[in-house]
Amino acid sequence: MAKYSFFLFLVLLCFSCGEDYVPKPKAALRLEYPKAKYVDLNLELPFVFKKNLLATKVIAKELKAPTKSYGVNLEYPALKGTIFLTYKAIENKDENLTAFLRDAQKFTLEHTKKADEIPAYPFEDSARKVYGILSEVKGNVASPAQFYVTDSLNHFLTGSLYFNAKPNYDSILPATNYLQKDIKRIMESITWE
Repeated sequence: MAKYSFFLFLVLLCFSCGEDYVPKPKAALRLEYPKAKYVDLNLELPFVFKKNLLATKVIAKELKAPTKSYGVNLEYPALKGTIFLTYKAIENKDENLTAFLRDAQKFTLEHTKKADEIPAYPFEDSARKVYGILSEVKGNVASPAQFYVTDSLNHFLTGSLYFNAKPNYDSILPATNYLQKDIKRIMESITWE
């Protein structure tokens, strides 16, 4: 009898206390970034474009390369991200342009090992002589966006987006989407000097 009383006590104890279990609803972290405000960035280089004011640190330097080259870093401390730009002068259209295009596309294709998908979006503005491709690299990759633009004669600019964080696609997706809009704005606003 004592065994049954104890068992009955345990059963009543388990079912008599507490509230009904209600699972937590699914939720996502809501990240809101300020509306982008763009200003001309003129660094006395062979190109000018509009940059977001959220890119508070801009570093430009001349690079040692066979052709006239410059590197520009647009740092976004609030997003822990950087857009790295590399400009190269096309001095021999047949050789340089082909090599630059091949290198830019090869760099993007190196991400196929980790990428889930790499959609590419062509860009063309014949009035300003700007042609290029924006590649969105989906998945846990080091660089979730890469692009290049050129006038096909004298100028070639390539860029990559990196975050100062472990590549976790779901976590960095809101910041990636925000900075991809800035990349598109660079492509849409660039003018050659």
